[in-house]
Amino acid sequence: MALVLNLAHPITEAELRRLSELNPGYQLERSPEGRLWVSPTGGESGRRSLQLAYQLARWNEEKGLGVVLDSSTGFLLPDGSILSPNAAFVERAVWEALSGAEREGFPPIAPKAVFEIRSASQAVEELRSKMALYLKNGARLGVLVDPYARVVEVYRPDEEPLRFQGVEAVSLEPELPGFRLHLPPLW
Repeated sequence: MALVLNLAHPITEAELRRLSELNPGYQLERSPEGRLWVSPTGGESGRRSLQLAYQLARWNEEKGLGVVLDSSTGFLLPDGSILSPNAAFVERAVWEALSGAEREGFPPIAPKAVFEIRSASQAVEELRSKMALYLKNGARLGVLVDPYARVVEVYRPDEEPLRFQGVEAVSLEPELPGFRLHLPPLW
């Protein structure tokens, strides 16, 4: 489970950026209320995250539809939270509309698609809550991979999540045309 810190004041973007620089290997995020969420990244989590990002990046190289970002990217969402999915996809026009400074900092956008992979230190309910935050803030697709239960949950706005178990791949159309997430590398 992530450590939640209630600080004397809500953590600022600059403070979060500095803490991230000083603490590599930890995923640092800000809740909508300004609380600091801290999750360590272990070896298996890092491996799975890279495998997922690799699949997404390879698909995007073929399609050229946007930009793929990894787990070190924090997104400043409209509700003030700063969340770092394991991987994210942003449409090209949305990315190009950002200023250079916005791209260098925490991009002030909700990605079109976000991916979270459960680690040993996280409860699945914690990640389901993050999926709700992503969708509330404008994401069009959320994918939660639980390698321990070998389950994938797919979230879309105003729909019940779809749950897949015992499958080799999951199609993520229409949001990501032609993309199939292959699951064996993530288990």
